[in-house]
Amino acid sequence: MLAPFDPWKSSLCTCPAKLSLNPYTGCSFKCLYCYATAYIGVRDSTPKRDFARRLRRDLARYPAWMPINIGTSSDPYPPEEIVYRLTRTALEILVPLGRRVLITTKGTLYARRDLDLIRAGNVAVTPTITTLNSHLALLIEPGAPHPIARLEALRTAARSGVPSGVRIDPIIPYVNDDPHEIESLVEEVAGAGARFVVTSTYKARPDNFKRLLSSLGSEVARRLERLYASGERIQGYKYLPKTLREKLLAPVVRAARRSGLEYATCREGLTGKEWFSAASCDGTHLIPMRIKPRSLSGSIGEYLVDAG
Repeated sequence: MLAPFDPWKSSLCTCPAKLSLNPYTGCSFKCLYCYATAYIGVRDSTPKRDFARRLRRDLARYPAWMPINIGTSSDPYPPEEIVYRLTRTALEILVPLGRRVLITTKGTLYARRDLDLIRAGNVAVTPTITTLNSHLALLIEPGAPHPIARLEALRTAARSGVPSGVRIDPIIPYVNDDPHEIESLVEEVAGAGARFVVTSTYKARPDNFKRLLSSLGSEVARRLERLYASGERIQGYKYLPKTLREKLLAPVVRAARRSGLEYATCREGLTGKEWFSAASCDGTHLIPMRIKPRSLSGSIGEYLVDAG
């Protein structure tokens, strides 16, 4: 249930030590570029069995100060959450214990159903918004909420005092790489209350690359194939050439600086303040410290940590 976050043992991952929690397996949003389908498949979100008991059991295995990232491979706020409420169940367990939580989602239910818990606890949110173009979003993220709805959920959370960042991830050549649209997106999320953005280029894996190519026009698909053929393979992924990755990510960084946002890149191998100004690459530094973390029993594991 709870496990150390380790994205395929990537040497390029700069995430701080944290735990991963996914209340569901599969994902009803069915984003074409999803990396997790390599091991969870393409299927609707399915609730994990005996979730609350297993979560309580696992909490005793790790230090109380370790951040818990909810939604690293299966979105925690699919439509099924309305029925099963597993993500809310997780928050009902974690928030009173003062556990440090980062929620990553394309969903909007967190802002409509769970803000009572989120704004009371050591919780930050980092919704993913890859584009504000509704037609494009429907193509590449067919089951996810409209990007404007995600932007409004972010605005609601930020106005409620929830520390918030945004993942502009992935940026795909010929798809959502228009520099002016990217800079407009950064400006919009800044206006909605985001304090931080993290960005990344699309890294091709065989299953998601096939889905993506089959959904794009033939000419775009051919150009995309040629680009990735000229790149390099890094730990199971096909990366674009480094100079092209820098070119694609530069508009995010420029707009973030102009808007006063912290910024970072994700698994790109790019270092220095040109690409990384935040205290963490994933947004865990946004997590507030409102409740002292403690163990489930309350008898051991009580720690104070620097929330950044």
